[in-house]
Amino acid sequence: MEFNPEIINQLIRHRRSIYPANYTEKVIETNIIQQLLENANWAPTHGITQPWRFTVFTGEGLTKLGEFQSSLYRKLTPNDKFDENKFNKLRLKPTQCSHVISIGMAREASHKIPEIEEIEAVSCAVQNMYLTAAAYGIGCYWGSGGITYKPEANAFFQLPEHGKLLGFFFLGYPSIAWPKSSHRGPIEALTNWVD
Repeated sequence: MEFNPEIINQLIRHRRSIYPANYTEKVIETNIIQQLLENANWAPTHGITQPWRFTVFTGEGLTKLGEFQSSLYRKLTPNDKFDENKFNKLRLKPTQCSHVISIGMAREASHKIPEIEEIEAVSCAVQNMYLTAAAYGIGCYWGSGGITYKPEANAFFQLPEHGKLLGFFFLGYPSIAWPKSSHRGPIEALTNWVD
């Protein structure tokens, strides 16, 4: 099987994070969401544990997600630290999206694979979703604020006791032109070679 490496090079450099405030009301087709998830499922995974766990929210599910996030934030936040703006953002942000996919990690039962490797596998799965979304011209980003990393959220996302909520993948058709440029420092400054 032969592939044109220039296509994957362009796709990787074309990927951008686009935020919900810049999404239209157009709903992403279910078959595209399924393709994102299927490509996520092909990420590298030590021991083929497939530790990623996703919950897809769309339609009224977006409101349910917002209500859950904001109510858990209220429950876990002391009165002197409570921020009404953050509460409202958690409640309303999902409703700006076509879909939101929760990103979870569930360790295999024996815990033979180190947790960090399971998290790394989930990160690879999310990168596959990022690249697939970019190929379809869909805006997305992985957010890790709000209730992310709160064990109290696990049950809502059907994560086991030793699982972790790692964030949310926000998706929508962009209402703005696709950002053309981004910046990365030279790889030479970040790489050592040993001959």
